[in-house]
Amino acid sequence: MAKANVICRCEEIEIDEIRKWIAAGCTDFEELKRILRVSMGPCQGRGCRDIILREIAKATGKPVAELRISTIRPPVKPIKTMLLAEED
Repeated sequence: MAKANVICRCEEIEIDEIRKWIAAGCTDFEELKRILRVSMGPCQGRGCRDIILREIAKATGKPVAELRISTIRPPVKPIKTMLLAEED
């Protein structure tokens, strides 16, 4: 069965699941990241982070600018593993 309203495509997390955890009190992006694995796929949150931050802001009444944002880990841009293994 195909999922509807997938926000984090890498981990296939739907908006309803994200909203459920936010309503349960998980209003920190890092906390959601650890529970749901959002933004831990190959895109490093480039597709879902802004949407999730807006949902947290809406639920808490805080501006997105005041929310703690997760750190993007290197490589900042996805690269092929083969390039890392090449010799000069």
